[in-house]
Amino acid sequence: MTAINIPDHVFYEAVQEFWKIREEQAAQQRQRGTPDQGYRGAVTGGKQMYGFARKIEELLINAGVSEDDIFYERKPTTLPGFYRPTKEWDIVVVSRGRLIAAIELKSQAGPSFGNNFNNRVEEAVGTAVDLWTAHREGAFNALSTPWLGYLSLKIVKSRRVL
Repeated sequence: MTAINIPDHVFYEAVQEFWKIREEQAAQQRQRGTPDQGYRGAVTGGKQMYGFARKIEELLINAGVSEDDIFYERKPTTLPGFYRPTKEWDIVVVSRGRLIAAIELKSQAGPSFGNNFNNRVEEAVGTAVDLWTAHREGAFNALSTPWLGYLSLKIVKSRRVL
């Protein structure tokens, strides 16, 4: 696998898709007459980060990873943990039965940015510690240490700007 150089504009379309899906999910919640409080309905439906997953898959393939080794969305991404039985990751790369990488994708917008940011940091650290401990204890049959990634999309203002 070669190094990946990611230009600034690479995730532009993924950000556009994020906003489109977020708006569609909020509209669906309103149509059902069960809107979540604030913008919660726009994010609890999931799928708003799929554009990022597809772009990361493209980057991995361009770096030499086989498409068959990349798991996300419709393929299982559950890995064993140490402190919990399993954890579902957003993207997992497995080659020849060995874990190569695990990537988590998160988005965060809204007025409680400070509190949620602390929660996301704690979640990222806890998830990494769980995976590293499982790796150290032999859960992945790995010859080398897997790579962990955590892509976090932070929206400081909740207004869409294109």
